[in-house]
Amino acid sequence: MATLLYIEASPRKQRSHSIKVANAFLDAYRSANPGDQIDLLDLWSESLPAFDGDMINAKYAVMHGQDPSSQEQAAWAEIGTICKRFTDADKYLFSVPMWNFGIPYILKHYIDIITQPGYSWSFDPDTGYSGLVSGPVAAIYSSGGAYHDGSGAEAFDQQKPYFEGWLGFIGLSDVSRVTVAPMLSPPDEVSAAVDSAIEDAKKLGASF
Repeated sequence: MATLLYIEASPRKQRSHSIKVANAFLDAYRSANPGDQIDLLDLWSESLPAFDGDMINAKYAVMHGQDPSSQEQAAWAEIGTICKRFTDADKYLFSVPMWNFGIPYILKHYIDIITQPGYSWSFDPDTGYSGLVSGPVAAIYSSGGAYHDGSGAEAFDQQKPYFEGWLGFIGLSDVSRVTVAPMLSPPDEVSAAVDSAIEDAKKLGASF
């Protein structure tokens, strides 16, 4: 039995295009993998700790082989609990809306917490950085505008390059992408784009 971790980054719920398409993926995945566990991580319902001075100091203590203080140890233990939920998964699904050309700040907050030495990456003086996380990833992206190749607006897309660059850094290089866009078009075009993305998501979910 495998565990699929679904990380939801939109607060709009029923009004979210990325969540709607992700749910179509999940329905197909459940049908194809009835024995698997799906762990929903709604970032907007989580009490994510502030990535504050104690956490940063603990991180650097670990990186440099130093002994963290008692406060830093407590902060590092909290990080470890959050990281373990992420790294224990076998597969990953993300619903990622575009906010101001990038990703929602709550997702960036989560990324800052779990991108830690010994949990998601390591460093060797001879070989450099190595990702420690493995498994396939399905990324459901939504955006108001269109930023595909040939659109003329590619440079504004700081959503997919940043997010997939981070995934690769921690070792998650097997990424399948479904894009729902542009969502600020006339209603009939939006409906057609959503329907097309749902069909793509169903196919991906059935074979994931």
